[in-house]
Amino acid sequence: MNEQRAARSVEAVFREDRSRLLALLAARFGDLDLAEETASEAIEAALARWPVDGVPDKPLAWLLTTARRKAIDRIRRDRAYAERLALLQVESDRAGAAAPAAAGFDDIPDERLQLFFTCCHPALSAEARTALTLRFLAGLTTPEVARAFLVPDATMAQRIVRAKRKIRSARIPFRVPEPDELPARLPSVLRVLYLVFTEGYAASSGSELLRPDLADEAIRLARILHRLLPGEREVAGLLALLLLTDARRAARTDAAGNQVLLEDQDRARWDADRIAEGQRLLVPALTGPGVGPYAVQAAIAALHDEAAAFETTDWPQIVALYDVLLQLEPSPLVALNRAVALAMRDGPEAGLVLLDELTAAGELRGYHLLPAARADLLRRLGHTAEAAAAYRAALDLVGNEPERATLARRLGELTGP
Repeated sequence: MNEQRAARSVEAVFREDRSRLLALLAARFGDLDLAEETASEAIEAALARWPVDGVPDKPLAWLLTTARRKAIDRIRRDRAYAERLALLQVESDRAGAAAPAAAGFDDIPDERLQLFFTCCHPALSAEARTALTLRFLAGLTTPEVARAFLVPDATMAQRIVRAKRKIRSARIPFRVPEPDELPARLPSVLRVLYLVFTEGYAASSGSELLRPDLADEAIRLARILHRLLPGEREVAGLLALLLLTDARRAARTDAAGNQVLLEDQDRARWDADRIAEGQRLLVPALTGPGVGPYAVQAAIAALHDEAAAFETTDWPQIVALYDVLLQLEPSPLVALNRAVALAMRDGPEAGLVLLDELTAAGELRGYHLLPAARADLLRRLGHTAEAAAAYRAALDLVGNEPERATLARRLGELTGP
């Protein structure tokens, strides 16, 4: 029984505080490999000792003390390792990374903000940033990260190793950027969380429309980031966007896992608590000058959530917000969403003109939602042959099976079995 209780306690601590433990060790020793290895060794020690000695009053402090001792022992045994870590520690000390006091641990600092910015450093590729964030902050195993990227385990393991090697070789410090650096560095962190959520909200491929595990992790990490940076309005804006969007999760599929489009969703199944929380976060995110793109997207999501029915959605306001978003973050994806909203406000002909311009520009070549949107507008106009061709083009590009089934159903409604 004691062993089972100890195992549950270790599991609970590691699940809740693993990223804190790793961040504290990485900040102290400047090395992700050492942090990960000694954290695992501390967990093994806890599984051995806690059933005998009892679960300590402060489990995280116990694990941190044990891991630090094991790290120091390893450094003493390996001179080359010690010399390399000494160089990294100089960089860390210059950046102001300080270890918690050895005694007491009454107020263990939360160094995860440093880990956020290290994993999302601009010297790393966008793919590496996402993989490291999932591995070290979300706590996913390497096979779980591999599944998120739809690559073999060995491939993802190599990518993570290369990313950690890049951190070491470039001497990327474990630190929070200075205030004057933050505006340039924070967007990369927010972008990683948004990409993780997007893949969870609408999987790019596979047999399931949703990846709830990824969406939940993105929201959890966004909450942590908001707690660590409470004064950053775009952090609040991103968290609001994720909550207001994810609130519709339960209504986005039916009992068989088939996709349910926004206009057909049972809005009574939307999560009212998440909507309310997102709306509260949206107020400070939109207050004051310099509103950011995530806050604007959250405002658009809020308008969808506030509509009692699809037909009563405030499309004029949504188009106006997309106009603002295009100024803040001009991109073909924003233009695509604006065109769809414009079609709802002004009719399918108006939206189709913009979609045809996007098609001609070629920037969204390979993105299935562009021909899918064209197909829907052409269908509404009664242009059956053109709509069918557009649906077929979308079917050639889509990777997600429930989305494929939706497109195939709509094509079948036009052309018959």
